Amino acid sequence: MKRISACMKGRQPVIPGGNWNGDFERENCPHHQRGTAAGVGIMFLILLAVPIAAAASDASYKYFRVGNANDVHPATRGGFALIGGGKDLDDAFQWLCQRSGGGDFLVVRATGTDAYNPYIAQTCHVNSVATLIIPDRAAAADPFVKKKIREASAIFISGGDQANYVNFWQGTPVQYAINDAIRRGVPLGGTSAGLAVQGEFVYSAQGDKPDGPDLHSPLALADPWNPQTTIVRGFLEIPPLQKIITDTHFGKRDRMGRLLVYLARILNSRVVAQVKGIGIDEHTAVLLDSDGNGHVVGTGSAYFLRAQKRPAVCKKGVPLSFADVSVRRLRVGAKFNMTKWQGDGDAYMLSVRDGKVNSTQSGGGIY
Repeated sequence: MKRISACMKGRQPVIPGGNWNGDFERENCPHHQRGTAAGVGIMFLILLAVPIAAAASDASYKYFRVGNANDVHPATRGGFALIGGGKDLDDAFQWLCQRSGGGDFLVVRATGTDAYNPYIAQTCHVNSVATLIIPDRAAAADPFVKKKIREASAIFISGGDQANYVNFWQGTPVQYAINDAIRRGVPLGGTSAGLAVQGEFVYSAQGDKPDGPDLHSPLALADPWNPQTTIVRGFLEIPPLQKIITDTHFGKRDRMGRLLVYLARILNSRVVAQVKGIGIDEHTAVLLDSDGNGHVVGTGSAYFLRAQKRPAVCKKGVPLSFADVSVRRLRVGAKFNMTKWQGDGDAYMLSVRDGKVNSTQSGGGIY
């Protein structure tokens, strides 16, 4: 297989898009972790570097490709892979590849390397795999970047720092091209930060200090208006994920409390009458078709939350009080319908009083 690479500097950034509530937040998941298939895949690749012809040789984006240098245009089937982070999940990538029609698989990210290319090439049967690194708004405005997104048969948003995605891509041709691909039925997936940006509401990151601590549930519950508790709206336009916010690395990093805070903040803003949340464990994914029919794969659980009452107390500097949040926990193999908000699994209720989460489950467990 051939490896094609190019590095080029973009043009002037476009005017940034508006953000709901003016808030942002960062996902603390800087490293891509590859499964054993990735190491095997490297042995099967012939890494022959072939530079792409381009007018500007100093652009800031980077493009790496393995497989066929010529694009194909198969029929695709829309769908969404919501991956909770951690070690790569073969089932999720194979599902995306199948829905791509064996076409050209594109990984988009703001930082990092092309480490996904050999893993996906070995895991799937596709025409090509490429990684497009888009590190600033100038790169996001480059016609080459828009063209490559437009030509993709499947799109995968890497983990990393979702603040970069909001800062660098919102209001640019990158955001528009990804949303256009969704409308055209191109399957899309994302892990960690790449999952965080898929809901209508997004937990972003500008409130975090560089290399500072992640937002922990106790901190968010103690003050729902903590500067790190930040939300934007409308980055991606995924029909089954409207009125929804997602969270990642869920059980391992004890993120139920902060997801409850996000739901409370959104309801408190009065922009919607009800809001839903999806929290997904590491090495676990919810695979959704375009109609919102989903199933869980991997090794962990997915949590589907719904809140329809505004919080009793959601004030700056005051612990949260918030009642009647329904939860359904789905394990591997379970199914869920997003339209009806019904599915398999265990149902229970959560509430928050003075910053403490209470559960109706036997033993009081919140997960």
